[in-house]
Amino acid sequence: MVNYLTQIMDGSRINILAALVSFGLTFLVIELFRSKLPQDHGRQFAVNGALSKGKARGAGLLFVLCMALCAMAFTPFSVELLIYMLLLIASMLSGYLDDASDKPWNEYKKGLIDFIIAVVAGTTYLYFNGTSVHFLAWSFELPYMVYLVLAIILIWVAINVVNCTDGVDGLSGVMSLITMGTFLLAFREELGSFGTVVVVVMASVGAYLWRNASPSSVMMGDAGSRALGFFVALLSMKSGHPFAFVLAALVFILDGGLGILKISLKRFLKIWILKNVRTPLHDHARKNCGWSDAQVVIRFALLQVLVSAVLLLLTGC
Repeated sequence: MVNYLTQIMDGSRINILAALVSFGLTFLVIELFRSKLPQDHGRQFAVNGALSKGKARGAGLLFVLCMALCAMAFTPFSVELLIYMLLLIASMLSGYLDDASDKPWNEYKKGLIDFIIAVVAGTTYLYFNGTSVHFLAWSFELPYMVYLVLAIILIWVAINVVNCTDGVDGLSGVMSLITMGTFLLAFREELGSFGTVVVVVMASVGAYLWRNASPSSVMMGDAGSRALGFFVALLSMKSGHPFAFVLAALVFILDGGLGILKISLKRFLKIWILKNVRTPLHDHARKNCGWSDAQVVIRFALLQVLVSAVLLLLTGC
């Protein structure tokens, strides 16, 4: 794996330059403008939610704009990439406007926005890439409408599970880096020039983590988490292996997804599951298991690294 990573970096100086510029620009922009961001009001029902009160919130506005600019600057221009970057910014703005609002947006409103973004992204992907899908050693074609429906579900789920995971300093950022790195290692050839976009995004997230490491002074807010969720879903489709999302983002799915499932079953079907488990799971780990924030980040990251290693073995990396 180390040799493979070395080949990646040695084989593309543009990726190294793109990473350095993206990291430097994001770091500078956050330092210059973090005082202009809205302040967090604290989260009433989250574990240690009051500790976030007064911190700069919505840093996703800054690093998403930086990553979109660098992505367009360091990769060959294409209409497809331009649409994706506009959708990435749209995902960010939907979260940022919610972050900046005195009254949180209705969850149905946010869900509708996510759905519209997913439809446009799925349609764009299929127009430029077709309906071919790879699953381990097998390749096959899906009917257009089947792929579109699955793409919409994938994007909507990814946006929301990553958003739900953003409740511990550094957690969403670190988990995003591992998930994106997994796709880059496993499917570099399939990604082609889009691999440079992945490098840019990872570098930008890394710069954000400088200020988000516990105890944080800056938080990405919905502006960052929703955009990262969108990008991870897009990345899984661009790799040609969308089903790999299940393993490459398994901790995201469990941490954020179980809470969504629990609430949805209770609200719509009057079925109450996981009665003794707090969701998101990072809150259960902190409140019920007594883990510190640092322990949550490191242990969740280690679990995802192990699962990602299984994926790399299955794909013959």
